[in-house]
Amino acid sequence: MSETPNCYRIAAVSGEPDWESIPRLSLSMILWKPDCGIRASGRLCHDAAYLYVCLRAQEKNIRAVHDAPLSPVHEDSCLEFFFMPEGETRYLNFEFNPKGCLHLGFGTGRSDRVTLYREDAGTLFGIRPSLSAEGWEVRWRVPLAFLRLFWPDFAFAGALRANVYKCGDRTVREHYLAWNPVVSASPDFHRPEDFGRMIFE
Repeated sequence: MSETPNCYRIAAVSGEPDWESIPRLSLSMILWKPDCGIRASGRLCHDAAYLYVCLRAQEKNIRAVHDAPLSPVHEDSCLEFFFMPEGETRYLNFEFNPKGCLHLGFGTGRSDRVTLYREDAGTLFGIRPSLSAEGWEVRWRVPLAFLRLFWPDFAFAGALRANVYKCGDRTVREHYLAWNPVVSASPDFHRPEDFGRMIFE
């Protein structure tokens, strides 16, 4: 585990969030490849029914090839959120490209996880990608009822262990960014031992 894991407070809101009022976290760890100028950030909040996530990338030369279910979206311009309740050993990983194509997995690490397919993912998670002159972003929400399929006692209380990532394995400039430091000699985001801490307010 990283010696000084980051900590972020997940604000409580009432309904659809006003994103500009939500505290921002920065993906300031530039990993494994030289800095190519790409920057990324995230915001998270919750109400009684949903965990809301907004991830944003300042990125030129966006790659958005994949659009089929279960595609390897990490090859495209990609934003990712991995998390699990504090004290658990299995995490969910949400990975998106600029088309809103989702790769979703669940497990304890890279070699012990399953890929999850939801035909209704777009509506279930309310996936909303968008492009701008500066780059792109993706917003989605995770229902409490969905989280309880994996952790029956889950509540928006206590803390998560989590990390937030930006990558692009086959973009013009291969890159890897993270919110919390990742202690690995080669690219690998599937390291829950390097997750930071997020506290529900």
